[in-house]
Amino acid sequence: MSQPAFDFGDEPHDDPTNPTYTVGELADAINDQLRRGFSDGVWVRGEIDGLRHSGPHTYFALVEQADQGKAVLNVSLFAPMKRNLTPLLRKNRLELANGMKVRIFGQLDYYAPNGRLGLKMAGIDPRFTLGELSQARDQVVRRLVATGLFDANRGRTLPVVPLRVGVVASVGTAAWHDFHEELVASRLGFRLRVCDTRVQGEFAELSVASAIRTLTRRTDLDVVVVIRGGGARNELATFDAESIAVAIATSPLPVLTGLGHEIDTSVADEVAHRSLKTPTACAGALIDMVGAYRDATERRWTAIESLARHELSAATGSLSERAHRIARRTHAAVERADERLATRSDRLRVAPHRQLAHSHRQLVSTASRITRLVPHVVDARQRDIDAAAARLALLDPANLLRRGWSITRAADGAVVRSVADVPPGAVITTQVADGNLTSRIEEP
Repeated sequence: MSQPAFDFGDEPHDDPTNPTYTVGELADAINDQLRRGFSDGVWVRGEIDGLRHSGPHTYFALVEQADQGKAVLNVSLFAPMKRNLTPLLRKNRLELANGMKVRIFGQLDYYAPNGRLGLKMAGIDPRFTLGELSQARDQVVRRLVATGLFDANRGRTLPVVPLRVGVVASVGTAAWHDFHEELVASRLGFRLRVCDTRVQGEFAELSVASAIRTLTRRTDLDVVVVIRGGGARNELATFDAESIAVAIATSPLPVLTGLGHEIDTSVADEVAHRSLKTPTACAGALIDMVGAYRDATERRWTAIESLARHELSAATGSLSERAHRIARRTHAAVERADERLATRSDRLRVAPHRQLAHSHRQLVSTASRITRLVPHVVDARQRDIDAAAARLALLDPANLLRRGWSITRAADGAVVRSVADVPPGAVITTQVADGNLTSRIEEP
C-alpha cells in the first residue's frame, strides 16, 4: 500500500494508486490483513482484568504491566466457544477471574462499531495458569521456610477443650452454614467470634489476612478457624497468598483451616496448626476434641464414683463390724456391771445391819465404861479442886492480913510499894485484918 498524497489537487477520488477507504472498508481491510497475517490464530498471555458477563457471553481485558507502560487487549468469549471451553476449565478446576494469569488462543478482530482491536477467544492453556499458580505458591513456601515461619503455628499449644472459637468466613455462604450447623448439632458449649470477610475475588487476600490478625489478637479465644467452600483452583489460590500465610504463621493462637478442597493443599493449609478438607470436617475436629475431653471426664468421673462406692462399701462393712464388736463388748460390760452392782447392792443391804449392830455393841461397851469411870474421875477432879482451893486460900490477902500483914494505899487507891510513891503531906490508907487506918505523911 502506497503512502497517500496530501497536495489536494484534482486527482480523482478513485485512483487505484491512491485509494480512499470508507470507515467500513478500512475495517474490512484491517480484518483481511489480520486474517492473512494471523491465519492460524494467535496465542497471547497476560492477566485477566475487568471480567464481566453479558448474557451468555463473557468479556474481559488481557493486560500486561511492562516497562514501557500498560498493554491492554480486549477479549470476547462468545457463548458457543464458552460452552466448548467450560469442560476443559472444569476438568482443571479453573474458573476465569480477575487477576488470573492465562495463555489463551483466538482470532484477532477489528470491531468496526467501536473501532477497537480485540481477540475472539477460542482456546486456553490450563497448564500455563496452573504452572503460574504453582510457581507463585512455591516461591511463597520457600520464603516462609527461609524465615522460619513455615512450622511456627504448629508449635502453638492447642487447648484440650477449644470451646472459644474465632471464625474467618463469609457469613451466609454454604461453608459457614455447614460449619455453624455442625457445631450447633453437637450441643456442646461452643462460643463463636466471627469475622465476616470475603474469601474470593479481588480484595479477598487483604480481607482474609486482616480478619486473621484481628481474631488472633484477642485474649478470649482458644483457636481460630479459616473456612470457605470448594471452588476453582485459581479462586482457592487466594489462600496461597503470602500475607495470609504470614498472618497464620505469626498467630499466637493455633489456626485450623477448612478450605473445602479435597485434592489440593494451599499454603495456608501447610502453615496452619492443622488443616481439614472441608468446613464440616473442621467443625468435626473441634467437636471430636471437646467430645474426647468430655468422654474422658465422664470415664474419670465413673471411675471416681466406682472407687467411692467401693471405699464406702468397705467403710460401711468395717463400721458395721466395729459396731457389732462394740455392741458385744458393751453388752458384756453391762452384764459385768450388773453383776457387780447386784453384789454391791447385796453387800449394802447387809452392811448397815451389821454396822448398826457393831456400833450398838460399841455404844453399850462405851456407856458401861463411862458408868464405871465417872465416880473415879469425879473423885479425882474433886481432889484436884480441893488442892487448888487450899493453895488459893494460902494466897488470899485476907488470910495474910489475919496473920499480921497490912496493905497501904495512896489516895488514888494504888498500893504503896516504896517511900517514893508518897510525898510529904500525902494521905495514905492502911488496911489491916479488922479495918482501915488513915495517916498523913510528915516526913519520908
